[in-house]
Amino acid sequence: MGIGDVYQAEEVDPDLHYVDTGMYDAPEYGSVYVIDAERPALVDTGIGTNHERVLDAIEEVGLEPADIEVLAVTHVHLDHAGGAGFLVEACPNATVHVHGIGAPHLADPSRLWEGTKAAVGDQIEFYTEPEPVPEDRIVELEDGDRIDLGDRELVAHRAPGHAPHQVVYETPWMDAVFTADAAGIYAPSVDELHPTSPPPDFDLDAALSDVEALRELDPEWLLYGHFGPARTADRLAEYESVLTEWVEAVTAKHTEFDDDEAVFEHFEETVETPDAWGERKGRAEVALNVRGVLSYLDEG
Repeated sequence: MGIGDVYQAEEVDPDLHYVDTGMYDAPEYGSVYVIDAERPALVDTGIGTNHERVLDAIEEVGLEPADIEVLAVTHVHLDHAGGAGFLVEACPNATVHVHGIGAPHLADPSRLWEGTKAAVGDQIEFYTEPEPVPEDRIVELEDGDRIDLGDRELVAHRAPGHAPHQVVYETPWMDAVFTADAAGIYAPSVDELHPTSPPPDFDLDAALSDVEALRELDPEWLLYGHFGPARTADRLAEYESVLTEWVEAVTAKHTEFDDDEAVFEHFEETVETPDAWGERKGRAEVALNVRGVLSYLDEG
């Protein structure tokens, strides 16, 4: 797997493809999906920095940007929606579908941009400031809404544990769910699940409820935003344990050290992340997730 590579998820559905967007200059971290339906769609957009790789993927699949009619955004964090403004400009027939809580932040991303800078620290160098999405090209979603792709449809299910504006998309025709960040981060090269608990909205109980909701949908496939498709098997139970143990570990060190910087240092030095991400991204990922748990504990 490599940055910019486009893969056909043939086992899931021959009409499903995904591109490694090279998010944070790391392979095997950020994926955007292309559905070659009657009304072709993208699921998520990546950060704006890498939107040209998404456009290249559209063409590699055999489509043109003008063919894309749906941009289905799982949530408005910029690693999932930062490219929406750029792509909606390049795809003149597309509308952007997003939960109603997130819609204002696509129309005016200024607060989202400032919040992202505060959350990700020096990783902001991998981002570009998002472009606004015209309000008349935004479709607001609520729980249970369906997105018409002509010969098939996406079903939106709210999943607010990671962020209040997050939805996952069920795809009944291929027995799969686009999981956003509700099922964690999947690293295919090592077949591992990693937690995602970023600030400011992470909530453990709600996140575990999201996992249970995914379990009730009972899909054969999980389509991870980070990164790529995987058979469900026992991954939901595994992620439930991974996330719970992660929060317990951060809580214990927070109590032991009573010093946030010492907590950051401990986990940055002890948590192993996939080699594919590189040392810098790995440490930054750990720090972001620690910060989210500490915010959750402070508010609890």
